[in-house]
Amino acid sequence: MQILRSLVFLAGQVGSAVLFTPVALACLALPSLPRARVIAGWARFNIWTLRRVCGITCEVSGVENLPQRPAVIISNHQSAWETLFFQLVFPPQSYILKVQLLWIPVFGWGLAANRPVAINRARKVRALEQLLTRGAARLSEGRWLVIFPEGTRRRPGAPGRFQAGGALVAAKTGAPIVPVAHNAGLFWPKQAFLKKPGVIRMRIGRPIPTDSDGDGESQNARELNARVEKWIHDALRALPAA
Repeated sequence: MQILRSLVFLAGQVGSAVLFTPVALACLALPSLPRARVIAGWARFNIWTLRRVCGITCEVSGVENLPQRPAVIISNHQSAWETLFFQLVFPPQSYILKVQLLWIPVFGWGLAANRPVAINRARKVRALEQLLTRGAARLSEGRWLVIFPEGTRRRPGAPGRFQAGGALVAAKTGAPIVPVAHNAGLFWPKQAFLKKPGVIRMRIGRPIPTDSDGDGESQNARELNARVEKWIHDALRALPAA
């Protein structure tokens, strides 16, 4: 039964992507924020299907912590789930991602319509420049930034080392950091076809203020990154592990 449910979900995910991509491309004529709200409809459909077909629900705590202005969301990365669910919880957002994702037919086209910050990780200096300039531009548009500092999805219980890019953007722009922790990998594992029914727990921490004062940016970013990493690791240890 689990195999059948996972297959039905996958069919709905792929089919809805094909149908929704023309809608996403048509939304290019809209301003940035209304466009993001329309595009989030695809994520909403998939989360609904995940709940009804696969029996995966979510409990979120800390929504009251969200600031009133655009922020940098820094989260652990365990699953494809968070790239969908975040669109339903947070204000319109741009993801920091590798540019190769935009080359995927159909999916990449819709992804590009949502104003991501796409970087080429193979060119590290250029990637950092793109992250800072484009990240600041998205925040000025009123979008929030989402970054997964581990760089790739990690299995539950095996978190990766945090890169400081998100903290650096926050330090440069003065945007607050919103730390997020979740255990989605228990139910939608990395690179796994089978989905396991259950309740994903997600915690949203209090915003961490940043300081954009002149020459102290690099050190400040390292300190911010270490603080966020500690909060997320502590929060993960407090979440159910099975």
